[in-house]
Amino acid sequence: MHIHPSRIGFDIDGVVADTMEAFIRLARSGYGAKVRPEEITEFQVEECLDLDPAMIEEIFRRLLEEPVACGLRLMRNARRVLTRFAGHGPLTFITARPQKKPIARWLKKELGPQVYGRVRLVATGEHDSKAAHIKEMGLDFFVDDRAQTCLQLAREDGIQPIVYRQPWNQGKHDLPEVESWRTIHALCYGEGGW
Repeated sequence: MHIHPSRIGFDIDGVVADTMEAFIRLARSGYGAKVRPEEITEFQVEECLDLDPAMIEEIFRRLLEEPVACGLRLMRNARRVLTRFAGHGPLTFITARPQKKPIARWLKKELGPQVYGRVRLVATGEHDSKAAHIKEMGLDFFVDDRAQTCLQLAREDGIQPIVYRQPWNQGKHDLPEVESWRTIHALCYGEGGW
């Protein structure tokens, strides 16, 4: 599989943003809750963690509304790969986040104004409406960490979903996977040039 960088789009949380690290860190620092990454085996964390649902809701609300203040970080090597991709066309992000402005500010801070100038960002407010936006943006490939979204996209003509491997999507699909931004880079450029 060889993908032109302008033909692939990305979900934000769990793909571009290390939301799991931020959730675990905020749970520990704000509530004294200790969570290990391997314990997050479901996309809806309240289904697999024995934590107060109000606490979970509050942490995710903060991550949605204040990603910069929460110290949300890019996934390892994402900046490097996205910067290179930006030289070949627009960077397209389609997120289920309900508000565009907070995550747009975060992307601009993390990627820098020059790379951010190449960004196309869609906030759908729901997981199940991404296909129409992917087609509208002229993408052939889309990377998401939510197995259910990828399975839905696999039923659409002209879209090849790629699952970003996370503990919560293992054993839930038989679609192509990537485990890192280095792997995403290799899909577009081969193993060389890293």
